[in-house]
Amino acid sequence: MNRFSQYVGLMALGALTLLNACASKKTTNTQTMTIDKQAYGQLPDGRPVDLYTLRNEAGMTARITTYGGILVGLTAPDKDGQFADVTLGFDSLDTYRKNNPFFGALVGRYGNRIAKGKFTLDGQTYTLATNNMGNHLHGGKVGFDKVLWTATPVEGDEPALKLTYTAKDGEEGYPGNLAVTVTYTLQKNNALRIDYEATTDKPTIVNLTNHTYFNLTGGAKRDVLDHVVTIKADRFVPVDKTLIPTGQLQAVAGTPFDFTKPTRVGDRIDDTADTQIKYGLGYDHCWVFADSSQGLKSVATVFEPTTGRVLDVQTTEPAVQFYTGNFLDGSVTGREGNPYKKRYGFCLETEHYPDSPNQPAFPTTTLRPGQTYKTTTIYQFSTRK
Repeated sequence: MNRFSQYVGLMALGALTLLNACASKKTTNTQTMTIDKQAYGQLPDGRPVDLYTLRNEAGMTARITTYGGILVGLTAPDKDGQFADVTLGFDSLDTYRKNNPFFGALVGRYGNRIAKGKFTLDGQTYTLATNNMGNHLHGGKVGFDKVLWTATPVEGDEPALKLTYTAKDGEEGYPGNLAVTVTYTLQKNNALRIDYEATTDKPTIVNLTNHTYFNLTGGAKRDVLDHVVTIKADRFVPVDKTLIPTGQLQAVAGTPFDFTKPTRVGDRIDDTADTQIKYGLGYDHCWVFADSSQGLKSVATVFEPTTGRVLDVQTTEPAVQFYTGNFLDGSVTGREGNPYKKRYGFCLETEHYPDSPNQPAFPTTTLRPGQTYKTTTIYQFSTRK
């Protein structure tokens, strides 16, 4: 073989090697951006429950179960690129069914509280279950977090899972057959997007949200008091002893509720000279955003200094319930046998105001036939030093 033939052969071999490498890289990316389904147990009546895992190209994962539409787990990288689960949760379906303080829950038909479990709509009074200090909380005794949803994987550039459920007229005391669709999308930029949609055949009330507890240290083995929080809200909703709104809005300025500038969670959380802190045993209140527009907007940011993780919350909703796990007491054992103690997690539940059906001055949560309820919330993760 002459030198020219050797040269041509080497060039051909190099081109083939490069082509194979490109093909291998393409296959790897396709494999890492996936939607996986596995069995997750069954309900007492024998209905099977599935667990779906969404994975984006960066390696972030979101795990969602058809029982309750629960976000079972969500990973995010730290400043060194190490992934860890940044939520609180359990290892099994049985634990979610028996002992879940709304970890990862898809909440409805009405997130947050309704005073004494009653409201009047178009002259008719409706009575709901009372499951929290004499009030109605998070949809009642069998809210959306305790029903079986129908799941449909959505293929595309970003893996998604569409969940559907129809709440019957009179279910948990609410009027109207409410058809609900909730879509979880794991985006390329390490964000979990949640789109909510609902229609009804009778006038009803709707206030959907997600009740995930976050701990940006990863693994939730310590409290969240060192997390630094910013909430773009100039007012919050004061409550009575049973955490029902007084009907007023209070300015955050000069109070422990002022997070308009980055503030460590633990700085003022035990300021019991403040009546609202005493009532909530810390933070368990609704913040009203300064930006009242209905479009998607950035409303809150959380920074965890040791890992460098940053959570940015964007929503179309007018408010958020910031809750700091005040009722956790170590009696609930989470993943890997980890006991969840007081303030081991925080929630940012985007929403309309609590008890809106009984508060004429609050934005309405009424949904009528022919209307479509639509909201979006995005939990986006990044890092900084």
